[in-house]
Amino acid sequence: MEIDLLKGKFNMQDANALNPLVLAFVGDAVYEVFVRTFLVSNNRERCVHKLHKNAVEFVKAHAQSEFMKNIQQYLNEKEVSIYKRGRNAKSGTVPKNANVQEYRMATGFEAVIGFLYLTEETERLNYIFKKIVEIYDKQEVKDEFKS
Repeated sequence: MEIDLLKGKFNMQDANALNPLVLAFVGDAVYEVFVRTFLVSNNRERCVHKLHKNAVEFVKAHAQSEFMKNIQQYLNEKEVSIYKRGRNAKSGTVPKNANVQEYRMATGFEAVIGFLYLTEETERLNYIFKKIVEIYDKQEVKDEFKS
């Protein structure tokens, strides 16, 4: 099934003009769908409660900031720029379970995901998601994220 209702709605210039918090808003949703699909594909028999707990470990600010630290070296110049805009954006709130630095890094991470999604850069988005899976699969990270 192909969903193309939004195809071509945002060109590079349109997406670049968006507030980085708006990019992060979209990126948060895209990343959540990726994580849920990844977890279900690898744990088809796991109950929803455990899937949810694992998903939270992936999407919380601490995990996103750790992933960002590990993938920064693979970002291109445009993605680094979007990341910095997202990281430096002032949202006004910080979740109770995250420190300010982690939350800002996570916001930058989500802004990159949102930007790549809106500009339909699926190859780059898949590349980043594959890097995240590789990081997750490393034992030291897996032990931290799995519960």
